[in-house]
Amino acid sequence: MLKIEKTEFNGLDAVSLETEAARIVAVSSFGPRIAFAAPKGCDNLLLWEPEKYTRGAWDLRGGHRVWATRPLADENEDTYATDNEPCEVTLRDDGVLIMGAENPVNRTRRGIDISVIDETHFRVDNILVNAGELLYSGGVWALTCTVPLDSAEYAIPVGDGTEWDTFTMVNFRRWGGHGMGGYNDPQIIQDEDLVRIVPAGVENKRMLYSQHGIIAMSDPVRDITFAKRIDGKPTGPLGTNMAFYIGPDNFMVEMETMGSEVTLRPGEKINHTEEWVIKKGATPLRAAPLLVDLFN
Repeated sequence: MLKIEKTEFNGLDAVSLETEAARIVAVSSFGPRIAFAAPKGCDNLLLWEPEKYTRGAWDLRGGHRVWATRPLADENEDTYATDNEPCEVTLRDDGVLIMGAENPVNRTRRGIDISVIDETHFRVDNILVNAGELLYSGGVWALTCTVPLDSAEYAIPVGDGTEWDTFTMVNFRRWGGHGMGGYNDPQIIQDEDLVRIVPAGVENKRMLYSQHGIIAMSDPVRDITFAKRIDGKPTGPLGTNMAFYIGPDNFMVEMETMGSEVTLRPGEKINHTEEWVIKKGATPLRAAPLLVDLFN
């Protein structure tokens, strides 16, 4: 069974995509944002608290969003451009395209195209369009705000198992007045072929390179697994393609994938595509093959 329909979510215009095993809800009153994702019958895995975490006119809200970067500045004022206007919605038999309003300053539009692959797998295409008449340079990251509670762990498979195996990890001590965990953080554990995150509510983040392009969340108490995968190329800053952020007091863990920065001619767009797995059943985060198997 596949059910795709316009609906409401917390009083907002939205689109629901529901299979026998999982459900995603994307809002269109502003954004675009994915506000809800969970296995069928489960509570929302995503943080969704509008008006609680703000920066001027920008509202984190939570959920999943398209993050626009600029060359040599992944966090800049373009990133925080307001996305409070209504979106355009195009329904399809297998999904929905939700395109945000044009930014009046840099003439870009952000979009999310969601399609159903099977009962537990979804394709989430994160889009940035140059709607102006001049060149625009930038990139797209895909940020998903999850709620870890006290029982979730996260993992990113690293390395490819070859003799000359390497991976890159970028550590942060402080950034923009944030960060308390520093370099030596017991929340972040390096296993043989995984970097595991056991969030304990101390603010910190890392960027790293995963050859597999996978970041996963598993919670044995809620009995769920949520994972995202991209093309495993080092497309982000300093040879990375993944990042995570642990929020203070575990209010969220942000699962981030990072795309390349390019020059867009008028009318051109960037597509940064993720595959999502949303399913019942926890996944042991102890070996890279277990995470790779989620996508087979």
